[in-house]
Amino acid sequence: MYFYDHDPPHFHAHYAEHSAVIAIGDGVVLVGGLPSRALKLVAEWAELHRQELEADWERAKHGGTPDAIDPLP
Repeated sequence: MYFYDHDPPHFHAHYAEHSAVIAIGDGVVLVGGLPSRALKLVAEWAELHRQELEADWERAKHGGTPDAIDPLP
């Protein structure tokens, strides 16, 4: 997430040379893309951490620093 980012609520995911912008609410890829396996892992992670992502979005939207979110176990 970036400070003062634009709606809709989203996060940026990077894997090797690939990157995607993913909606927090429904996991839709808004821009870019990731390989299938990486996208499945990101979707699983986002589902597990949706509340944290939403809270971080609110912080970043207002210029705050998002908290770190744990990776998949």
